[in-house]
Amino acid sequence: MNITQEKTGNLNAVVKIKIAPADYSGKVEKAIKDQAKKAQLPGFRKGMVPAAHIKKMYGKSILVEEVNNLLNDTLSNYIAEQKLEILGQPLPQMDDEREFKWDNTDEFEFDYELGLAPAFDVNVSSKDKYTEYVVKADKETLESRIKNIRRSYGKMTNPEVSAEGDVLYAELTQLGADGAAFEGGISNTATLRLDLVKDKKILKSLVGLKKEDEVTVDLVKAFDDAAVVAKALNISEEDAADLKSNFKLAVKNVNRLEESDLNQEFFDKLFGEGTVTDEAGFRAKITEEVESMFKQDAERKLSNDIYEDLLKKHTFELPDEFLRRWLKATNEKLTDEELAEGYDDFAKNLKWTLIENKIIKDNSIEIKYEDVVQAAKAKLDAQFRMYSPSPLPEDQLAQYAVQFLQEKENANRVFEEVKALKTFEQIKTIVTLEQKDIDYDKFIALDKA
Repeated sequence: MNITQEKTGNLNAVVKIKIAPADYSGKVEKAIKDQAKKAQLPGFRKGMVPAAHIKKMYGKSILVEEVNNLLNDTLSNYIAEQKLEILGQPLPQMDDEREFKWDNTDEFEFDYELGLAPAFDVNVSSKDKYTEYVVKADKETLESRIKNIRRSYGKMTNPEVSAEGDVLYAELTQLGADGAAFEGGISNTATLRLDLVKDKKILKSLVGLKKEDEVTVDLVKAFDDAAVVAKALNISEEDAADLKSNFKLAVKNVNRLEESDLNQEFFDKLFGEGTVTDEAGFRAKITEEVESMFKQDAERKLSNDIYEDLLKKHTFELPDEFLRRWLKATNEKLTDEELAEGYDDFAKNLKWTLIENKIIKDNSIEIKYEDVVQAAKAKLDAQFRMYSPSPLPEDQLAQYAVQFLQEKENANRVFEEVKALKTFEQIKTIVTLEQKDIDYDKFIALDKA
């Protein structure tokens, strides 16, 4: 076997592999014998089919398979041995003029094009300065969070008259252009949350209603959300988006979720017995929770600022034409238009991956299984806390995390998140970070800019 490499550009190379009969004949003969032992053919007992018969019937396909296996192993080993850093995967170069006998006596030559990763150094130092925002909880956000938590632990009542924030249990009937019930139209009984009504005029018409009151309402205009309308009417979102009719809303009941009292029983349910003993301690805990969520937003902005800055500073080239061909070869449904539109974003993400890998390699950063499990637990804990501020028991959270990571897609995604986190942590130990306090609304405006 003979393997050679020819550079065809700064970031391109062709690997030529020449295979002689001595390289594959033994493998082919063994595969034929193994096939003969397992073959079930008419006129022969199982395991008694002559190898010559199998060779005559399937020799060519077995030869092709074994040569392909040999090629894949040879190319992979060569890339590893030569320590070639490639992008994408090797692309076979097709040669219509080259013909093979495929008769176990032929010499084969195959050419593979490689896209090579560029060599570069990561330029990061203490001269690089970034703002690390400390986002403070504003009164409006804090009060909204407190209200939601108190309602989550509150009790349901049925007041006589509806108010903003109540839930109407009502019968909805589609009306025709004349204002009468539309024959064969949509009819459903559902709960309607008044806190989701976006049109102020319509909201005003739904406040002050009593049981058995009736009003006419444009649901699409009221909620401005096809998903909410679809759920209320038990129809598809597509049909909800196309609705042009008004509906008669007949109140069957008014429901109100009363906020829980700020007492010791409430505090103990939230934080554990005796952890919080008064309203001031409760507000301090909620402020800490809200600002912890804001901290995650601030960290995302800092990471994005570093990401964009390092990409601007590192302007190395990629084997673009090779990568475009590779993307087309590995994505049959990818059109030329889609490739043209999406390639710049692909190249940007690839450049960052190379920078990230370089930082990890240069600093001998390890990503352990325990790191991935811990990240999965944190992700799941945050999701559960959206519905209840009370934390799950540690053993239950760990069990959920293991189950979550059994899905390969989830495991890969969390691994990449841990990898990114460790990369940015390393960068932040080198660069200069300047902390700055900022109100939440100003931070949001800054983040959108």
